[in-house]
Amino acid sequence: MNDYFWLGTLPYISVFVFLLVTIRRYRIRAFSYSSLSSQFLENQQHFWGSVPFHYGILVVLGGHILGFLCPKAILSWNVAPLRLLVLEVTGLAFAVLTLVGLANIMIRRLRFPKARRVTTAGDWFIYCGLLVQVVTGIAIAVHYGWGSSWYSTSLTPWLWSLVKFSPDISYIAPMPLLVKVHIVNAFLILLVFPFTRLVHILVVPNPYLWRKTQVVIWNWDRKKIRKSAD
Repeated sequence: MNDYFWLGTLPYISVFVFLLVTIRRYRIRAFSYSSLSSQFLENQQHFWGSVPFHYGILVVLGGHILGFLCPKAILSWNVAPLRLLVLEVTGLAFAVLTLVGLANIMIRRLRFPKARRVTTAGDWFIYCGLLVQVVTGIAIAVHYGWGSSWYSTSLTPWLWSLVKFSPDISYIAPMPLLVKVHIVNAFLILLVFPFTRLVHILVVPNPYLWRKTQVVIWNWDRKKIRKSAD
């Protein structure tokens, strides 16, 4: 594995493509900034897929961002073994919740003909990329414990070296292959991000998590509805 390319060059390529294509897509095809929700096609399994996935991934991403912005605070919190354990278990629990939601989303897309019909090759590509990301993340949490601590002491300095345009891969070169795969896959997802429906998360305000559920009536009987209204 060429560490310098994958860990020192790919991040810049991914960010450049992300910014360029995202801005261009919004200026030319702003209407395409949509999740293209298929909730109206089937709602029950959609709920058990989308809701766990969104809540889970938001917490996991939030933890990663917090570790990047406030590494000293994380390390200070982790000084107490009980607090470290609570943080690790919480992160793992939400990662598993993300996996359950993503699995339900993919199964639904395969199981229901209407949902399968509106699912593109690009959707499957991003689903598989997210699946690899979540599975490798869980595997890292299980096999290489106390990730919040070594993330703050190794990955955070490397990320800041990228921000300063002085990539120093010495922080993560000794890391296990599984960790490197997780990192590289994250930047590959970022690379294809602006070409997929994931761009909808950039549109604010995004009321998905607190909006009311959609109510769809199929084959409704006008007579029964009128009687109930009377």
